[in-house]
Amino acid sequence: MARVAIVTGGTRGIGESISRTLQGLGYTVVANYAGNIERAKAFTADTGIPAVRWDVGDHEACFHNCVDIAARYGQIDVLVNNAGVTRDGVLHKMTFDDWNEVMRINLGGCFNMAKATFPGMRDRGWGRIINIGSINGQAGQYGQVNYAAAKSGIHGFTKALAQEGAKFGVTVNAIAPGYIDTDMVAAVPQQVLDKIVAKIPVGRLGHANEIARGVAFLASEDAAFITGSTLSINGGQHMY
Repeated sequence: MARVAIVTGGTRGIGESISRTLQGLGYTVVANYAGNIERAKAFTADTGIPAVRWDVGDHEACFHNCVDIAARYGQIDVLVNNAGVTRDGVLHKMTFDDWNEVMRINLGGCFNMAKATFPGMRDRGWGRIINIGSINGQAGQYGQVNYAAAKSGIHGFTKALAQEGAKFGVTVNAIAPGYIDTDMVAAVPQQVLDKIVAKIPVGRLGHANEIARGVAFLASEDAAFITGSTLSINGGQHMY
């Protein structure tokens, strides 16, 4: 029987590539999304992957949707916490709502989804949780104290939960992407984008499928001895 994977924010950008890659490897994939209904419909029409709408920052919604997915498709074996938002601004202009929304979705969503799926993985003795962090959670970024804090929190969350899951066959790892050629990055002014690329040693933006292949490896049996780790996929922009 195919393993069941949930990918949050799984209908576009990096999440879409993760969903497609896991499906291609034989997983039964369910993609979560929050807002863009037309994009989600087009994604499902193209891939056959069901797209289910809920807010990962809503604890009860995560629990109820995971119960429903397990009933429809089978017990959840793989969770990819990819959903995230930005509300950028320097601290003296950032509102509490800007701070809170990023923390609620980016970091709170990881907790909510893990809380809904980790106990079943633990009981069955097998599971994979892959959290999508960021280079900006490792190195910081001007105008992103909320986003950098949330993504940095994801890296700490990963290490702590990995210790809880290890003896039960549940691995928990993170991927920290650098700048990837998604719609979000495409919206950056060209002169700013040129400066970003100039700081990447390999001389280009990353591709979403390069992140997806990292997720696929960490979700596989081959990665059973890897837990509590962060895989940095950033073209050498940040090394430590």
